[in-house]
Amino acid sequence: MNLIRNWNFDNTYARLPNSFYSRVNPTKVTSPKTIYFNDKLASEIGIEFSTNDALEIAEIFSGNKLIENSEPIAQAYAGHQFGNFTMLGDGRAILLAEHITKNNKRIDIQLKGAGETPYSRRGDGRATLRSMLREYLISEAMHGLNIPTSRSLTIISSGDKVYRETIHDGAILTRVLSSHIRVGTFEFVRNFLSHEDLKLFTNYVINRHYPELVHSTNPPLELLKAVMDKQIDLIVNWMRVGFIHGVMNTDNMSIAGETFDYGPCAFMNSYNPKTVFSSIDTNGRYSFSNQPAIAQWNLSCLGSALLPLVSDDKQDAINMAQEVLDSFPNAFRLKWEKMMLQKLGFNILVVTDELKNFIHEVLIWMQQNEADYTNTFLAFNAENNVSKQVYQKDSFKVLLNKWEVLIVNSGSSTNNANKIMIKNNPYFIPRNHLVEEALDEACNNENYEPFNTLLKLISEPYTPKTEYENLQKTPKGFDENYNTFCGT
Repeated sequence: MNLIRNWNFDNTYARLPNSFYSRVNPTKVTSPKTIYFNDKLASEIGIEFSTNDALEIAEIFSGNKLIENSEPIAQAYAGHQFGNFTMLGDGRAILLAEHITKNNKRIDIQLKGAGETPYSRRGDGRATLRSMLREYLISEAMHGLNIPTSRSLTIISSGDKVYRETIHDGAILTRVLSSHIRVGTFEFVRNFLSHEDLKLFTNYVINRHYPELVHSTNPPLELLKAVMDKQIDLIVNWMRVGFIHGVMNTDNMSIAGETFDYGPCAFMNSYNPKTVFSSIDTNGRYSFSNQPAIAQWNLSCLGSALLPLVSDDKQDAINMAQEVLDSFPNAFRLKWEKMMLQKLGFNILVVTDELKNFIHEVLIWMQQNEADYTNTFLAFNAENNVSKQVYQKDSFKVLLNKWEVLIVNSGSSTNNANKIMIKNNPYFIPRNHLVEEALDEACNNENYEPFNTLLKLISEPYTPKTEYENLQKTPKGFDENYNTFCGT
């Protein structure tokens, strides 16, 4: 009996040469139990169940029972991790299949924490419940913030223990993503496979993600441009909401321009461009303000991998790829300035020096006053009630008066500006102390109420909820020693 209706599998990645992956089934777990099931996502991707048996559903999404017509594989890839190149691969994730949704969109269905694979590198292939809850929460927050991201369909507790720095409950997360193809996948093909494999794979990626490039004059070069545009849009969106990915290695950089691999990620509260929350980023390589430069660096790795296909003449290929990469800073700056002005209620075509200077005045004020990044933009909107004392300072009132003059001079009004700001500034983000409190209660006390409350808030981050205004604040000093970990 097929327990899941409407699966529409077309496993194209599994039809690539065997050197791109290893066929491996999930390792069975002792006593799977459904912790979370994302009904909205299930509806969006068009799947239904022929049974309400929670145990049967848990058996499927734990990997204990394989979905009909699935072709489980672990993908091979490489990557630069903190600047150092290494061979990698899915060490604890297994791609079950590609599903075609009712809207004709292709998505990967992957089990994360599904057991050992040939790429596990002495790891156990498992994941902790805490880390999977964290990914579920943050990925749903990013979706609610209208930022391209992986989604989480289920979390299944395994009934087994996972040994890390301490003993944890184990879990498996079902991750949904348009694909798991990374910059690091191209690096793997370029460094370990043949020229023909690189050509085959590049054509595959173009047909899957950028079919409009098929008939262009130089599809590999146009692919580099297209991925760069997607990455610029993504990083600008991260900067819009104060998100810090924490581990922007090339193996965590999606070719499709989506956020994924939520390990040591967090959201910035008090504004400081050098903010780092990752316990392993001791030199600030992946700090908040360094994310654009790292995206460009990662793109250079993609460009390097594509060079043999860009031109038969190596120097010509280098020159063409470099020209694309050199356009990154200006392209990013223009989109970043437009985004920042929209956060301040401006919607104009020409960004004047006066407006550029005002953006930086606001940022400098925030840093000098240790003001909250999210709440400061809300404080410009008269309809919001941000009562924190820092916004009663004369220095902020000077900024506010200057802002009002600039809005009027731009041909708009504060009323119109407020409407623009509402669409670009969230009321709620998954603040670090709330995330940790929710995870502590869920994992230590099996109390999911704080998690559910936070999940509801971050799913509708642009909707004010006066009864939860206290959740817009961060306890003084909490972030000073706050660290996030891979923890999987």
